[in-house]
Amino acid sequence: MTNSVAFPRSVILQALAISSTVSVFLTKTGAEDTLGQAVCPSFSCGHLQDIHNPFRLRGDPPGCGVQEYELVCSDDQAIIQVNTGRYFITNISYPDSVFWVVDASLDNSSCPIPERNQHPYIHILRSDYMFLLYMRTVKWAAFVSCSRMMKDNLIYKPVACRSTNTSFVYVLSTMQSYQVQNVEPSCGYLAMTPLGSWGPGPNDYYSTYDYEDIVKFMRDGFAFRFPFPAPEWTYPWILKTCLKNSRSDFHEQMSSSSIQNKISVIFAIDVRFLGCVKNNSLSDYTKLYWAVLVIVSAISIMKLIIVEKFLQMQLALGPTRFAYTDITAITSHFRDKLGQGGYGSVYKGVLPGDIHVAIKMLVSSMSNGEEFISEVSSIGSIHHVNVVRLVGFCSEEMRRALVYEYMPHGSLEKYIFSPEKSFSWDKLNQIALGIARGIDYLHRGCDMQILHFDIKPHNILLDSDFTPKVADFGLAKLYPRDNSFLPVSAARGTVGYIAPEMVSRSFGAISSKSDVYSFGMLLLEMAGGRRNVDPQASRSQTYYPSWVYNQLSRQEVGGISEVVGIHQVERKLCIVALWCIQMKPDDRPAMSEVLDMLEAGIDGLEMPPEPFFCGDEFAPAADSSVLSEISTFPE
Repeated sequence: MTNSVAFPRSVILQALAISSTVSVFLTKTGAEDTLGQAVCPSFSCGHLQDIHNPFRLRGDPPGCGVQEYELVCSDDQAIIQVNTGRYFITNISYPDSVFWVVDASLDNSSCPIPERNQHPYIHILRSDYMFLLYMRTVKWAAFVSCSRMMKDNLIYKPVACRSTNTSFVYVLSTMQSYQVQNVEPSCGYLAMTPLGSWGPGPNDYYSTYDYEDIVKFMRDGFAFRFPFPAPEWTYPWILKTCLKNSRSDFHEQMSSSSIQNKISVIFAIDVRFLGCVKNNSLSDYTKLYWAVLVIVSAISIMKLIIVEKFLQMQLALGPTRFAYTDITAITSHFRDKLGQGGYGSVYKGVLPGDIHVAIKMLVSSMSNGEEFISEVSSIGSIHHVNVVRLVGFCSEEMRRALVYEYMPHGSLEKYIFSPEKSFSWDKLNQIALGIARGIDYLHRGCDMQILHFDIKPHNILLDSDFTPKVADFGLAKLYPRDNSFLPVSAARGTVGYIAPEMVSRSFGAISSKSDVYSFGMLLLEMAGGRRNVDPQASRSQTYYPSWVYNQLSRQEVGGISEVVGIHQVERKLCIVALWCIQMKPDDRPAMSEVLDMLEAGIDGLEMPPEPFFCGDEFAPAADSSVLSEISTFPE
């Protein structure tokens, strides 16, 4: 995946860099200023007197004012169009670069609610240049429609005149309550409106308002800031606004999979950003500084392109793509947390039809998307009884989630290390066979061989029937099936399960035999009910695999019994495990051969050669400095 996007990514970034550098030093064109500094007569409308730049009246010459600030004077009311809405201008303050508006749709309504979202500056203007049109408010109210009454939630204030017997309309006005992820699952979002010019005072920051209060705010209107003049202290704010709008345009227009179209979009958005910079009277030094900033920002955007391009190819292969609002609803606003690890948290959720799922929310620090792409590409199209199924995924900017089938019995780890014997030997043998079948399918059953690189009890999940399923593919890699040598840049896996060749190539080449080694260590733990490597143990303690080998070699009964019957399973698991953990990959069996050994009886199983590590003097220390412990999955 990395190689396939390297060239397009390089081309786009070079194009962006050249465009930004050249455009920054473009000179302004004479006396023609985009803000419309030509000499134009002022005008009046109703009680508003001496209206001038940046406003213009419909029908004025092109050089007067700014097109986006064009007014219509009707019935002594100055009307401005913002997005699809019409607003009455009630006051203009040129020294403060602010004007006040009231939604025109409220004029004749006895039970008003906003007909549209009163968004701030994003998507407000239509030209190639972005002019600041920014709401001066810190508090908003949201209108929602719910399928049931909200009797116990005091934040939800009823709008009785808009409610029916089956649909209940409410207004929310506490800070953050209007965000989609905070809305009750039975409610649908209608619209949002600002409250006042600057919002409530400090004492009202967390207060709520009844519908009648909200109507009063709406009829009083709210304030917009316009870009005339632009004092020095506003530069960082201006440029942050320009950049935010450029990002928004980027996400809207980068829908085509054509690299040529993507380059065209990059150029167009870059010109808009620099037009915004140029038209706010910044010095050449400041322009150069922020041009560098937008290039750095573009690099992070390119990471999103990599993931998006991959997801477009993945859509036809099975897993469903969910919106982040879907994830919020499925998890009931992330109420039931199952676990947490280095790569994120896992929550329980329910899909329509009462289908239970486990949703893994990836932390934002994994912004390059590698772990996300590894999991989706590895198991996105796999359907095997012993491999956990990926139901769907979510990717919206840096918010990413993976939706898996829910495993009610959690991980194998909590059963095999329990003081009580959780499974009979027959059941343990069945579980070992299931894990082996899952790994063998990954190695041989797909068009590309999938190497897991992190087989351990924690990553084996158990369904309602205790059927084992291989899970957590964050470190997995896909390779052609005929590859004998696999390039891996760094050690991958977990202490106690990682194959020697993953740490040092002197032991041999990395291959599917690396997963065989990890499976062997897992088998030993299943048979003995104890961990192979204990980081807390002293170096004088005997290494557990070495102890098992010595017990089997000396034909001692002890913990590894020779009694005919069920304990033969224990002996078989240990012999197979010792074959799997041979130091050199060439000495280990393939996963298909391991499966044959597990399906056969104890008769005919030969003892393997003595592994290099066996000996009472060897006790490996758990050095986590060169290994990466991967994420926790639900229990």
